[in-house]
Amino acid sequence: MGRENALFALSLEMPEKIPRTEYSAHTHWKLVSAVTGKSVSENSTQTERETASREFTRLWDYGIMWNIYLMHQRYNGRYTKMGHAVYAQVGVDFSDEIQNLFYDPEDVYSFDVEKEFGYDDIASMKTSFDENYDEQARLYPDLVAMTGIYTTCMSGLIELLGWDTLLEAAGLDPKAFGEFTDRYCRWMMPCFEKLAESKSQVVMIHDDIVWTDGAFLHPDFYRKYVFPNYKKMFSPLIEAKKTILYTSDGNYTQFIDDISDSGVSGFVLEPCTDMKYMCEKYGKTHIIVGNADTRILLSGTKDDIENEVKRCISLGKDCPGYFMAVGNHIPANTPVENALRYNEMYEKYSRR
Repeated sequence: MGRENALFALSLEMPEKIPRTEYSAHTHWKLVSAVTGKSVSENSTQTERETASREFTRLWDYGIMWNIYLMHQRYNGRYTKMGHAVYAQVGVDFSDEIQNLFYDPEDVYSFDVEKEFGYDDIASMKTSFDENYDEQARLYPDLVAMTGIYTTCMSGLIELLGWDTLLEAAGLDPKAFGEFTDRYCRWMMPCFEKLAESKSQVVMIHDDIVWTDGAFLHPDFYRKYVFPNYKKMFSPLIEAKKTILYTSDGNYTQFIDDISDSGVSGFVLEPCTDMKYMCEKYGKTHIIVGNADTRILLSGTKDDIENEVKRCISLGKDCPGYFMAVGNHIPANTPVENALRYNEMYEKYSRR
């Protein structure tokens, strides 16, 4: 049922039940065990984990699974590593590895992305997207599968430079940094052309362009160097009639109109982006995914969780392409009883 409802919503045909997706919940093993009745943990075999995750998404009535393929594979190991805090269960994702591609922000301006990294991988890129799509379809046959790109523009620059160098380079010489941004996007353009050729009808485009408080560069920079490149990169996807879902962490309220103007089909948003504005202006024309506050699931009361579900559904219920989701994740430290309460409330209020 989740897939059927999702297909209606992706086509902006209002289903009777609001479809949903979640991020990370299918690897919150205590929650997965509680929902499926299967005893599974990070120590279980891959097959056991995959089977339990698949059953979990069925029982929680997912319609789509957020997925991308292309991250930093193209950088040939030459990118900045900033370490990683503990997020996953038992801290398996923790890393204290620090590696800088640049120590002097001035070096960024002359860095030739095309010359340094080349295009040797482009010949096989469509195959890579298709294989990633097929793997998603295998793992979750009852969901709408997708593939996509993580390092679209700003996220790619963050991967290459790290936060310190990025902010220094952009602050010291915005024009030179903008020209570097243009070179990066030109190098990425063939990836979007190959994504347009892929079998995936729904494509996920990710780009973390803001922080929790909003833009970390002057808005004029985005409108001169980021969004014009979006239009160029997204154009082959639009021509191929792909359903383009756009994701950015943080608060991108001030750029909702710019992102819409780039041609995307829908928005995936965290709770800090203004869903009310989005639903009022784009609720009839765009897909909207989100944006329950994960902090309420972490520490809220039963009433708090119910009210948060009601808030989201009251905004999204008249939007034909609305999907319920917790932004940005249901992490492993979310109390199981709170996650179960959230699902109970979703089931209670999701019928239109």
